Amino acid sequence: MTIDEVRSDEKLQLNIHGKVDALSSNELQNEVLKAFQKSSYVILNFADVNYISSAGLRALLIGQKTASSKNGKFLIINTNEAVAEILRVTGLQKVLSIQ
Repeated sequence: MTIDEVRSDEKLQLNIHGKVDALSSNELQNEVLKAFQKSSYVILNFADVNYISSAGLRALLIGQKTASSKNGKFLIINTNEAVAEILRVTGLQKVLSIQ
């Protein structure tokens, strides 16, 4: 997994590339937490993510909790059908902001 950071106005977008699994979920979590130190509006672009594990889902929940604690916004965009299905089955589409 690789992550590119793009800043635009008050928003910070992280473009995620590859699988978010047990090996890469800690990196994602750390990058999300670092992003919230720079901005209160963090966007994860999942256009190039075709798999997310339960460890990856945990990283997303931590991102959402961080946003809530900072009165910020955490948005996930461009999920493919496989990732969207995982978010639906786990019920996380009700907890996370997904476009």
